[in-house]
Amino acid sequence: MEKRLIRLSDFTPKQSGRVVRIGCTGALRRRIVDMGITPGTLLTLQKIAPLGDPLEIRVRGYELSIRKSEAKEIFLEQVEMESQ
Repeated sequence: MEKRLIRLSDFTPKQSGRVVRIGCTGALRRRIVDMGITPGTLLTLQKIAPLGDPLEIRVRGYELSIRKSEAKEIFLEQVEMESQ
């Protein structure tokens, strides 16, 4: 059974997922990878700014703000996280 891929930009706060692929190339892909967002990485959408941009995510133990346009290029499979 194939899991449905969801764009990070479509997540709601507190949803978590594992990065499956990054859908862009060139400088934008390099920027996303340099921030530590690589296939297999687990991340959680923490908050969305009042006007919808930027998004705050938790990845690799730190908080990071990214633009919604960048989040649209990150495809994840949703995972359930244990309460901490």
